[in-house]
Amino acid sequence: MASRIDTSSLTTLHYVGIALAALSGVIHLVLGVPSLPTAFGVSFLVAAVGFGVGIAMVALNVRRRLAYLVGIPFVLGQVVIFAYTVVQGLNQLSPVAAVDKLAQLALVAILVVLLRRGE
Repeated sequence: MASRIDTSSLTTLHYVGIALAALSGVIHLVLGVPSLPTAFGVSFLVAAVGFGVGIAMVALNVRRRLAYLVGIPFVLGQVVIFAYTVVQGLNQLSPVAAVDKLAQLALVAILVVLLRRGE
């Protein structure tokens, strides 16, 4: 059976974006599973699934533009919500959170570039 992954159209920027999304997805999965069935755990698993769906859409070349368009607010929303929880004293900026948020900000930049290039 032939693979449906369209590597011929993936650029280095795509691969970096996929790696950053995978990193954030894994972080959310690892932090979310032990917190189930709380709202925190469920929200982290939803985020992990979102990253996985985005990666699949890009890798399979399924409506990539839509993945970029939805991915930008999806990821930015996570950064904003996290920042709000830190300001409110509900969360703290741990080393893992810092890596995750830096990866997410870089991912947003990549998604914007890919969207503007029409890739």
